[in-house]
Amino acid sequence: MDAKNRIENVLHSALSRATNYKCPPKLAEALNYAVFPGGARIRPKLCLAVACANGDINPELTDSACAAIEMLHCASLAHDDLPCFDNADERRGKPSLHIAFGEQIALLAGDALIVHAFETVALSINEAHAQGLIEKRMPEMLTILSTSVGAPSGISAGQAWECEETADISTYHKTKTGSLFVAATCSGALTSGASFEEWKPLGQYIGEAYQIADDILDATAPAGSIGKPVRQDASANSPNIVAQRGIEWSIQHLKYLIGQATMAVPDCPGRDWLRDLIIEEANQFIPSEKENSSGEVPAEIDSQLVIKQRLSTFDDAFKSRGILA
Repeated sequence: MDAKNRIENVLHSALSRATNYKCPPKLAEALNYAVFPGGARIRPKLCLAVACANGDINPELTDSACAAIEMLHCASLAHDDLPCFDNADERRGKPSLHIAFGEQIALLAGDALIVHAFETVALSINEAHAQGLIEKRMPEMLTILSTSVGAPSGISAGQAWECEETADISTYHKTKTGSLFVAATCSGALTSGASFEEWKPLGQYIGEAYQIADDILDATAPAGSIGKPVRQDASANSPNIVAQRGIEWSIQHLKYLIGQATMAVPDCPGRDWLRDLIIEEANQFIPSEKENSSGEVPAEIDSQLVIKQRLSTFDDAFKSRGILA
């Protein structure tokens, strides 16, 4: 099973427990709408890649971590799009959750996804077959996930920085986006028995790089080209690295972070494979340095290429190296 199908299957399985006949119909429909069809699934794929680089010796626990991380991400999108924050009417090329179901259901669906993410990991204790490792690692797994979404350094804190008059953009990036990437790398390592602390820098570098790439898209992509509103940061007065430092600096810093990420991969059986995978993935969203006369990155960046090729890179890399059947 390839990476994409493995992740989709575990998400369907996990969400089916929350959307059975006991769930209020509108909430059940909203939960499925928030998660399917997905975007690039970049965070769970990163978690899976790290687990595979370390042998993936506990696939059931890896699967639950992947599902939990993606549900936490989807919850953050549902809340981020609400009128009290970004007031975005589009997400993943379709009406955002509150547009489709109303603010009340959207808020509840986001909350339910957060809780269900932790329930999914907790249930993996009984579903996995590893001896001893599960009991030892479960508290650490729950700590990693809770740190990534709470205060003072998780997604909630990142969202709260948007409510402050001023915010350090590096801190904002690390909390709003980087925290869940750190959870992905640390969780992938943890499920395979590796020392998760060593994997934090990799998640931090990739998370910051991803956010800078997203800032570049938000500032430069044509309307309707990336499946969500553009110029959103400017309209909401949210921190954006392009607005603060300019296009050229942002692109160069993005390249620097990617270079740091490749060097941050700890020693593990699949280190060379994972480093190659990071480079392959990164090449999909490094824009051209060519600028037009207005100082904006031109359409040759091809925003759709950014989205579409992200979806295939991980699967191709897994298949070409025989990591997944």
